[in-house]
Amino acid sequence: MSKKEDIKEDEKIVDDTQEVQQEVVKPTAEEILQQEKDKFLRLFAEFENYKKRTSKERIELFRTANQELMTVLLPILDDFERALIHIEDDKEAEELRKGVLLIYQKLVKTLEQKGLTKLEVKKGDTFDAEIHEAITQIPAPSKKLIGKIIDVIEHGYKLGDRIIRFPKVIIGQ
Repeated sequence: MSKKEDIKEDEKIVDDTQEVQQEVVKPTAEEILQQEKDKFLRLFAEFENYKKRTSKERIELFRTANQELMTVLLPILDDFERALIHIEDDKEAEELRKGVLLIYQKLVKTLEQKGLTKLEVKKGDTFDAEIHEAITQIPAPSKKLIGKIIDVIEHGYKLGDRIIRFPKVIIGQ
């Protein structure tokens, strides 16, 4: 064989291998359609997850914004309660007591509408470290009050399901 024939033979072999490679690489229309469907489904699922995540974040943002406002207003609520206790002792300030009581009730009602609830803690209740915050321990006046709440210093409050301020209590030792 001559050199020209050898070169032609080599070119023919190269052409044949390229054709075989091209045939293997070309996917069918069904395969292309299936790949595009997969891409679309993945993209759609990713978008749905994004929507859910952003809506959860938005709801959580509103809750935390409310929580900050409620936390700031709680000392004002405490001051109203202290004022009402002090005014009850003074019989001459009946009209003042009525006005302060009216404002206090409006504030409480408004906060309750926004989801704030008072934690009910009474003297004699059993102390629970997950719900109560112990300020101090004093000797119990009776054996029944050992490990129980003797006095409530500050009331606790919940916003929805979350405790935003634990009740501060004194427990018997």
